Amino acid sequence: MSVRLDVIHPGESSLISSLMLKKLNAWVHLWFGLVSGIIVIILGITGCILVFEEELKYALYPWTKAERPAGADYLPPSALRKAAEEALPGFKLGTVWYKGDDKAAFFSVRDSDSLIYINPYTADITGIVDHEDFFHFIDEGHRNLWLPHDVGHQLVGWGTFVFFILLITGLVLWWPKKWNKRGIEQGFKIKWKAKFKRVNYDLHNVLGFYSLLIAVVLAYTGLMMSFRWFNKSVFWLAGGEVKERSFSFSDTTKATSSYVLADQVDRAWQMGLTQIGQYNKRAIISGIPESIKDPLYICVDMYNGGWREVYLDQHTLEELPQTQAKMKEEPVAVWLRRMNYGLHVGEVGGLPTKIIYFLASLICASLPVTGFLVWLGKKKKIKKQHLQKTGKALIAVQPLN
Repeated sequence: MSVRLDVIHPGESSLISSLMLKKLNAWVHLWFGLVSGIIVIILGITGCILVFEEELKYALYPWTKAERPAGADYLPPSALRKAAEEALPGFKLGTVWYKGDDKAAFFSVRDSDSLIYINPYTADITGIVDHEDFFHFIDEGHRNLWLPHDVGHQLVGWGTFVFFILLITGLVLWWPKKWNKRGIEQGFKIKWKAKFKRVNYDLHNVLGFYSLLIAVVLAYTGLMMSFRWFNKSVFWLAGGEVKERSFSFSDTTKATSSYVLADQVDRAWQMGLTQIGQYNKRAIISGIPESIKDPLYICVDMYNGGWREVYLDQHTLEELPQTQAKMKEEPVAVWLRRMNYGLHVGEVGGLPTKIIYFLASLICASLPVTGFLVWLGKKKKIKKQHLQKTGKALIAVQPLN
C-alpha cells in the first residue's frame, strides 16, 4: 500500500506566508484601532486646540495684551515685582515671564494657581486670573484624559504606543497592490462622487496616508514624554552619552557689602536678553533666591518651541556648569531631547508648521471614526452574505410539491 504526499513548492509556501502576514496585519490594525479609538480621538481634538493655544489666548483674553507707549522698553523685573506687590499685598510672587512685544508679562504666585498679568512697559496690572482655565482643562485631557495622573498618564502613553503600531500597519494596508494608474488613484485620491461607503473608506485610507509623517512625529514625541525607557532608548540610538549633570551653587565668599539681590536679578535678566540669549524677545527670570548660595535662573532663547536654561552665580553673575549650551551647539541626541516639545506642538517651524499640525491632528482624530465605519460596513456585508447563503440552502432542501 502506497501513500502519496503532496509537496508544497517554495513559491506556494511563500504565498501562504504572505497571506498569513497580511491577515495578521489586518487583524492587528482592526483590534488595536478599536481598543485605542477613544484615546486617539481625545488626543487628536485636544491637540488641535492646543496647537494654537498662545494665539487663542492672545485673541480671547484682554489681560494678555499690553499697550506699549511710544519709545518705551521693558521695565526690569524689580520694577514689575514692586508694582505687583504694592497693588496686591500678601501675594508671594514666583518667576516672571516676559512674553514678547505688545504682550503682558506675568508672575506665577507661589502656593497658588493664580497668575498676575502686568504691562511690562508701564507696570500696570492687567489681570489676575486662575490658571485652571479652559486651556488648562484641555491640557489635562490631552495629558491625562481628565483622569488621575497615575492612571491617565499611563493610558495616554500606551494609547500613543498602540497608535504608533496602527500607523505602521495602516501603511501596509494602504500600500497599492500594483503601482499602475488605478492603484495610484485609489491610494492618493478621494472619490467624492462615489457612495458614502466608498467616500468614508477613502477618507480613512487616503487622508491617513497624507497625515502619516506628522502623525509619526506626534506619536514619537508623545512617547518621548510618556516613557523614560523610550526616551533613554532614543537618546542612546542617537549616540548620546549618559552623563551626570553637575549642579553648582553661588560662591558666598564673593558677596560684598554693596550687594543688592534685586539689582543682581535685574542685571541677570538684562544679560539674558542682550548677551546670553540669541533670540531676545521672550524670557523667564526666577524670583528672589531664598538663600545666598542659590543660583539665579533665567530661561532664554524661547524660539520655535525650544529654550535654554541658564544658571548664574548670584554674586558674580558668572555662568554655572549646569547651564545649557546653545541649541545649535548640541549633539543630535541632546537636540532631539531639548526640541521634543517644539516638535510635538508644531512650533519648530512657526505658523506654517502649526497649520499643518492642526490639520494632521484633526485627521488623526477622524481616523478611529472612519475606521469604525469601515469595519461596521464589512461586518454588515459578511452578515448579509451569510444570510443569503443560508437562504439558498433552505430553498435547496425544500421538498417539491
